[in-house]
Amino acid sequence: MIARLRHWLHSRRYPQRYMQLDQLLQNQTLDRAALLAKKQSDLAAIVDFAAAHTPYYAESLSSLLQHGALDIRALPILHKDTVRQHLDDLLADTADRSQTPIGHTGGSTGKPLAFYYNDAKHELMRAGMMRSYQLSGWRPGQKILNFWGARQDVVPGGVFGTKLGIHALVDDFIAAEHTISAYEYTGEKLVEWARFIQSYRPVLLQGYASILSEVARVVIAKKLPMPASLIGVYSTAEVLTDSQRQQMQQAFGCRVFNQYGSREIPNIACECRLGNMHVFTDMVALESVAQTSETGESEDRLLVTSLTNRLMPMIRYDIGDSGRLLEGDCGCGLPFPLMEMSLCRHNDHIRTPGGKTLHPAYFNRLLAGQAQVRQYQWVQHAPDRIALNLVASEPLSDAAVASLQAQLHCDVDARMTLEVNYLDEIPRTQSGKHRFVIGMAADATKNRADPV
Repeated sequence: MIARLRHWLHSRRYPQRYMQLDQLLQNQTLDRAALLAKKQSDLAAIVDFAAAHTPYYAESLSSLLQHGALDIRALPILHKDTVRQHLDDLLADTADRSQTPIGHTGGSTGKPLAFYYNDAKHELMRAGMMRSYQLSGWRPGQKILNFWGARQDVVPGGVFGTKLGIHALVDDFIAAEHTISAYEYTGEKLVEWARFIQSYRPVLLQGYASILSEVARVVIAKKLPMPASLIGVYSTAEVLTDSQRQQMQQAFGCRVFNQYGSREIPNIACECRLGNMHVFTDMVALESVAQTSETGESEDRLLVTSLTNRLMPMIRYDIGDSGRLLEGDCGCGLPFPLMEMSLCRHNDHIRTPGGKTLHPAYFNRLLAGQAQVRQYQWVQHAPDRIALNLVASEPLSDAAVASLQAQLHCDVDARMTLEVNYLDEIPRTQSGKHRFVIGMAADATKNRADPV
C-alpha cells in the first residue's frame, strides 16, 4: 500500500521520467528484428540531426552523408580529446544555453571530460535506471539504498542530491530512495552503514563495486543478518570482480546485477536475472572494434553512439573501455543483444593515518576548473604524504596549490602533505591503462578500515 502511494506521488512529481519509462518498457517487448530496425532508424536519425545542427558534425559528416546508405563504420571515431577541443561545436544549435549546464566525468582515465546536459537528458537517464532495476523484480515505489562514492552527486542538484532537513525526509519518502555519501569511510562507518541497511529494509542496494564489497565484508565478519526485503544489488561505476560479486551475494543474500554506462552516455548495458549483460539498443548503438593498444597488444575497443542525445550528439564515441559483442539469445527473454566486458580501468583507495579510507572519486573533482591540466595522477607515497603528478600547459597558481592542500587537510587528514610534480608524460601500467589514483602498494590491506 505504501509502495503504491510512493509510486503515485513520484510519478506526478516526475511525469516526463515515467512517460519515458513506459516507452522503454514497450521497447523491450519488441522482437529482435523489430528492435534492430528501430536501432538502425534511430541511428540514421541522430546522424542526420548531428550533421544538420552541430558545427562539428556539419563539417566532419558532410561528405560522408552524400554517398547514400549509412555505414556507421565509415563515420569518424569521436575521441575524448576531440570532445575537449570541440565542446561548443558539439552542442546543437537547438539548445537553450541558459538551461544547459556543463557536467564533468569522473576523469577515471586521468583526463576529466566536460559535456552538456539538461533536464530532459537527466530524466531519461533516471528512466533508464528504473528500467534496469526492474530486471531484478523491483517495482516503482519500493525502496532503494545507494552507496555513492562521488560526492558531487549527493549534494543538492546532483544525481542523487536531495534538499535538507524535513524536505530531505519528504523527498526520500516520495522517491523511496536514500543515498549514503560514501566517498570516505572508516571501520565504524562500515558497521553503521550495515546496521542502516537492517533498519531501512531496502529492496535494492546500488553503488560503487568497491564500496559495496567493503560493506559486504563487514556484514560477513560481524555476522550481521540482512533484511529479507533485499532482492538485488546493483554494482556500477567501477569494474566488478568475481570476488566482489561473491562477497556481496554471500553478505546480502541476493543476486548482484552489473551495470555499464558513463556520465556522458548512461544506460549502455545491464545484467539480467540470468547474469548476462544486455546492450540497451533502444538507447545506444555499441560497437566492438579491434585496435592495437599502447602496449602493442590487440584489444576490442568499445565505441558507443547515443541514439537519444539531441543536445550534444556523440557518435562512435571511444569511451575508453574494452569488451566484445556476443552472438545468441538469452533465456531471460529480453530482445537486447549480449556483450561482455574485458580489461577496464583500475584505481586505488587512499587510506589515511587516522584510519579513514577515501574512494578515488573524491579526487576527481579537486582539479575542476584548472583548464591547463591535460592529465593528472594522485600517488600516495606514505600514509601522510601524497603527490599530484601533472601534465599541464602551465603550472598551477600558488593559490590553487594552497587551496588543494587546504582541502586535503580538511577532508582527508590534517597531517597529509601535498607534493606537486610537473611531468612531460605520466607512465602507464603494464596493461596500458592510466590510473588516476594510486594508493600505497606495500601491504595495503594492513591499512584497511577493519571492522570494529
